[in-house]
Amino acid sequence: MANAKVIEAKQQEVQVIAEKLRGSVTTVVADYRGLNVSQVTELRKQLREAGIEFQVLKNTLVRRATAEAELSELDQVLSGPTAIAFSPEDAVAPAKILNDFAKKNDALEIKGGVVEGRVVDVAQIKALAELPSREGLLSMLLSVLQAPVRNFALAVKAVAEKQEAEA
Repeated sequence: MANAKVIEAKQQEVQVIAEKLRGSVTTVVADYRGLNVSQVTELRKQLREAGIEFQVLKNTLVRRATAEAELSELDQVLSGPTAIAFSPEDAVAPAKILNDFAKKNDALEIKGGVVEGRVVDVAQIKALAELPSREGLLSMLLSVLQAPVRNFALAVKAVAEKQEAEA
């Protein structure tokens, strides 16, 4: 009877992982082999502060979950010790945090991931990590939108000063 309970528990775990894969905007798969406890703790802290869940999972369970979530292409990166970062809201944060951490700690290796339901490779995760944050992109957009108004105001001021000087 214990086997039935174990199988049921594993099936529930597969369901949970599949739901996280479906509900995550960005999922990043990494190999954490070689990191010491304090490094992993620091990485978990950074990810937790950004609202990202970071778990070490068994590859066999993740493979079953990817089949259920229709993301079987991710199976090719599921070898060796695997840690997965799930981000339900921010698409850039997990890639940025893991990429920055990997630059400082050679032991962390990004393997690939899923961005908005599409399996991506390491190069695409690193390209995503190089993007500015959402706030940075919004400030860039705001500055672009303000530029015409600012230029118009400067032109009106220059015309007014010129007319004032002539008078």
